[in-house]
Amino acid sequence: LTASLRFLFPNVLFEPPTRFKGGDPGTYAFGVDERWKAKYRVWIVRNTDSMYALVARCTHLGCTPNWLQAQNKFKCPCHGSGYYMSGVNFEGPTPRPLERAEIALSPDDGQLVVDTAVRFLYERGQWSDPKAFVKMT
Repeated sequence: LTASLRFLFPNVLFEPPTRFKGGDPGTYAFGVDERWKAKYRVWIVRNTDSMYALVARCTHLGCTPNWLQAQNKFKCPCHGSGYYMSGVNFEGPTPRPLERAEIALSPDDGQLVVDTAVRFLYERGQWSDPKAFVKMT
């Protein structure tokens, strides 16, 4: 009887939302911002002309790399893969660059909106897609 009742109440996995507001773009300094790494597994990177969202997941086996400010690179603690601030791989066993998540400015309030369900791959030439970055003026 207990086993039969269990099927009436299935196990449900709750995952964090894939879309979130990242706040005002003016609050981001140049370089890598780690404020969303723990909750959404995303880094927001700002350079002189754009902002983009890198997915904090190593393309080798899925570990979460760390941003090493002093060395100006991302480094995976599992097998030593290294990535430039752009997300391009340059050392270790990783087969390809980090993925970018969709990023845009909200038309309502001008805040950054990131959607981790939409990914852009460097090797497919998708980093130049207008949804893969936000132009800063």
